[in-house]
Amino acid sequence: MNIVVDYGNSSAKVGIFEGTVLQEKHIFREEDALQQFLQNFPAVHFIISSVNADAARVASWTAAQKKFVLHHSLPLPIRNLYATPHTLGVDRLAGVCGAQQLFPGSPCLVIDAGTCITYDFLDRTGAYHGGGISPGLNMRFEAMHTFTARLPLVQAADTVDLIGNSTETCMQSGVIYGLLEEVDGIIRRYQEKFEGLQVILCGGDALFFENKLKASIFASPELVLSGLNSILIYNVSL
Repeated sequence: MNIVVDYGNSSAKVGIFEGTVLQEKHIFREEDALQQFLQNFPAVHFIISSVNADAARVASWTAAQKKFVLHHSLPLPIRNLYATPHTLGVDRLAGVCGAQQLFPGSPCLVIDAGTCITYDFLDRTGAYHGGGISPGLNMRFEAMHTFTARLPLVQAADTVDLIGNSTETCMQSGVIYGLLEEVDGIIRRYQEKFEGLQVILCGGDALFFENKLKASIFASPELVLSGLNSILIYNVSL
């Protein structure tokens, strides 16, 4: 059994894989609970991707035979052509590795809708080129509130009229329709350049966008976990 950990800003997602098949998923918001789980689970292989936690310390909690911490110099099942690999978020690497596993031999655009929205492109030869980063849904609402004197802090609504009739609904219309047009427009630009493009959507806000985009997309909520597992399998085989 493989155990993979995607340690984000607010929680740790843990996937238990048998081969390439995800058998279990757990979410831990308290570090003590994560430590207890890892100490008691009989994993054979282990990998962690972390944006802020001490990954090596977390890895020490498991008795797995082989352990890996994802960083820019760890061998990958893709070719990384990013100009500054040491600055690249490891979750973005895991996402494109998951895309390759889903659609081998196809150009892929991974859209991770989280705190920020990241766009990551993998070509049909398995080479990762980079992409784009823009503010996410909630960040846009927070920015309008923070950097103006009178605009309130509002939340996204599932159904919003194009023409707002109050300050709150005008803000919701501007953020939501503006963001949808951004994502659809970027997908269209990639489709014009890369025939047979596969678009994969993941991240905490993926469900919000899934049925609102015009473009055809493949929603994969566990893309990062699957990508981490593919990196783990690749390194175990070396």
